[in-house]
Amino acid sequence: MPPYLLGLRLGGRRVLVVGGGRVAQRRVPALLDAGASVVLVSPEVTPSLEGLAERGKIIWHRRAYEPGDCDGAWLVQAVTDDPKVNGDVVADADSVRIWAVRADDADSSPAWTPASGHAGDATVGVLLGGDPRRAAGIRDAVVDGLRDGALESRHSRRKPAGVALVGGGPGDPGLITVRGRRLLAMADVVVTDRLVPGALLDELPADVEVIDAAKIPYGRTVAQDRINEYLVEHARQGRFVVRLKGGDPFVFGRGGEEALYCARHGVSVTVVPGITSAVAVPSAAGIPVTHRGVAQDFHVVSAHVPPGDEASTVDWEALGRAEGTIVLLMAVERITPIAAALMRYGRSSDTPVAVIQDGTLPGQRSLTATLGTVADAMAAGDVRPPAIVVVGDVVNVAREIDMIRADMGRDP
Repeated sequence: MPPYLLGLRLGGRRVLVVGGGRVAQRRVPALLDAGASVVLVSPEVTPSLEGLAERGKIIWHRRAYEPGDCDGAWLVQAVTDDPKVNGDVVADADSVRIWAVRADDADSSPAWTPASGHAGDATVGVLLGGDPRRAAGIRDAVVDGLRDGALESRHSRRKPAGVALVGGGPGDPGLITVRGRRLLAMADVVVTDRLVPGALLDELPADVEVIDAAKIPYGRTVAQDRINEYLVEHARQGRFVVRLKGGDPFVFGRGGEEALYCARHGVSVTVVPGITSAVAVPSAAGIPVTHRGVAQDFHVVSAHVPPGDEASTVDWEALGRAEGTIVLLMAVERITPIAAALMRYGRSSDTPVAVIQDGTLPGQRSLTATLGTVADAMAAGDVRPPAIVVVGDVVNVAREIDMIRADMGRDP
């Protein structure tokens, strides 16, 4: 007979787990996420489970299973490597009418743990009569469909309301967050900017209204005030609005201004962080913005105005004296005065510099130079926005990685 599926609400309820190996390591976090009060019985446990016990997340009895351990539990998991112990645990639980799951023998287990997954507020569980791999495959297909919006409905009774400020990531459409992609799939209106991955817009249903609010450097632009008005106007009409932005909404994205405007006009706002290009693009080029023994700090700078401009709030003198990594955004047109200021305030002209154009995209390209030569190198290389400039010795770490890769497979 097929099993009867049931969603257990375990908040504050005692769950006994007997065994401290790899199966327990997978199941205990899920039980904790469900709010269970987990008691673990095992002479030895994995380092991860020991860490949970040390932090007070679970109660660990460092001993073998004993009759009576099931008393007071609402659910029992028998996950040891010893079939006899697992059988004894299940028999004891049965005797006091407590549901038990036996990990090593599905046929002898009164209850089964489904292959489960989460996508937003949806929980998916799949049982296939003791075939966990096939169950996991079906679970993954359903969860992936919910996460990328393929199985989502914009006409759900519980459709989001108001405005969601969603970070689209650094350029590669695969780098948007799972939650961001799910909310995008539920949007009635999408207000987008020029750095948003175009493939994300291609996936939208035909009836979604897309408003192009691009700000092109030195070219056509949509005023920020008008963008703010778009968000409120459409939200007040009962439409779910996604403001899709490149990178992270709150990292030089003016997301704070949009959130404030919506709040002041009584429109609810959800903020979904994105992967900022300030970290992702250097990573895509093999450059760690911090590296043990090289850089303990990094500074992210908007260079939309040059050093010395009355509109600049950047302490260029402090950056010149510092030794950490500097990540410059919007610096292509102002690299000459920036490099001069950093050298004037203490950075060596030999400081390594990397410039990454179209980071994370198929056309990504990089060049390396020094602080003293980077302006000429960028001009010769015809570097155009969007590009990220990284200043600091971490650039040499990427060079070392590249050299090692180049040597791999060569004869000694």
